[in-house]
Amino acid sequence: MRNLKNILLLFVVSISAPSSFYVHAQNVDVERMHQQYITLIDTENLDFIDELYTKDASIKNTDGSMVSGLDAIKAQYGATFNAGKYNITLKTIDETVLKKGFMFVSGSFVFSKIEEPKAVQSGQFVNTLKKVKGNWKIFKSYRYAIPQKNAAIVDAMYKAFSEGDIPAVLSRFDSKIVWNEAESNKMADGNPYIGPDAVLNGVFARVGEDHEYFKLADITLHEMSNNKVLATLRYDAKYKESGKTYNAQAAHLWTINDGKVIAFQQYVDTKKLAEAEKK
Repeated sequence: MRNLKNILLLFVVSISAPSSFYVHAQNVDVERMHQQYITLIDTENLDFIDELYTKDASIKNTDGSMVSGLDAIKAQYGATFNAGKYNITLKTIDETVLKKGFMFVSGSFVFSKIEEPKAVQSGQFVNTLKKVKGNWKIFKSYRYAIPQKNAAIVDAMYKAFSEGDIPAVLSRFDSKIVWNEAESNKMADGNPYIGPDAVLNGVFARVGEDHEYFKLADITLHEMSNNKVLATLRYDAKYKESGKTYNAQAAHLWTINDGKVIAFQQYVDTKKLAEAEKK
């Protein structure tokens, strides 16, 4: 059996009457559906999809793509299983309370509005249900990435950088990221770097070429207004050509939009960097 980690299952009930935004919890056997989903993921038996989804069900993925019909849904689950991407935990639902347009699942501490099939706060599955021969099944499924605080996104990038996982860092960048190095820093010659490839080739690759080692230390993150994160830190590094080390004070100002970095501004003691580079 596959070990299951770190995912939440949230069922949201939509009903047609515009004046009715919630139904009594007893009308939907959420625990049964929850257990069916656990069994589907745990056994990778695609037959359970017939029990969970209507024949005309559709899924909207986090990347905006749509999957319609049982056969297509089974194919997507099958591909996901084959790729080994399900590494999740489904928490037990102890109690479901529906009131005033909101559903609260006590086992996973997730809120979502009932009248629209979308997540108001965190949650990866938001489903519209339909009754089929006396049983509730998923008619439409919307998948959402669990939102992260901006500081958590920046923290993840620094951790990936320290592990040498540059692709993971670049994956957090918007396709049109605007990156600026500090004035008087020699790498400011390419300012502004537009897009992940420009940052990779104009900044990261050059840092690697110039240094025997380059480490980030004493990182402190500050959540700010307007989706900005200020990082104060130090560069602990050694130039290859001069053989000199330096420990320089620095600050990074990150701007995040929808989980992606759209802008970066570096501030650093450029005098200390320049002096260390001299032979």
